[in-house]
Amino acid sequence: MRIRNTIHDSIVDGPGLRYVVFTQGCPHRCPGCHNPETHDPNSGQEVAVEAIIADMLNNPLTDGLTLTGGEPFLQAEDCAVLARAAHDAGLNVWCYSGWTLEELQAMPETEVLLREIDVLVDGPYIEAQRSLTLNWRGSENQRVISFREEQ
Repeated sequence: MRIRNTIHDSIVDGPGLRYVVFTQGCPHRCPGCHNPETHDPNSGQEVAVEAIIADMLNNPLTDGLTLTGGEPFLQAEDCAVLARAAHDAGLNVWCYSGWTLEELQAMPETEVLLREIDVLVDGPYIEAQRSLTLNWRGSENQRVISFREEQ
């Protein structure tokens, strides 16, 4: 799996203490993106999915996994494996995408990951709609979509 990096104890990428995987590669290239270093699909580092899972499960205080980027849906199968491992460990799974849910649902290759996430934050970051008052998202066009009853 190609990633930029991971964070072991984020409190800004979803509720609780989160393990965050920043995937490498993003076609959206949103102006004002706060992770522009994740855009180039050839940058970052190759890391075995099993190594990421082991690292994620190393902290018993972790509440959830957040997949962000870059664009996690470019690596949907690997991200789905991470999400299943998180669920098996009792963690919730959040995912950020520059595509809308409707766009993702029209791409068959994204289904494997869509089935595994609890919350999707969708849509491109639009700098003109930026707001610091929004929970879990950067611009007003983005939606926080829950697929599960309990988070």
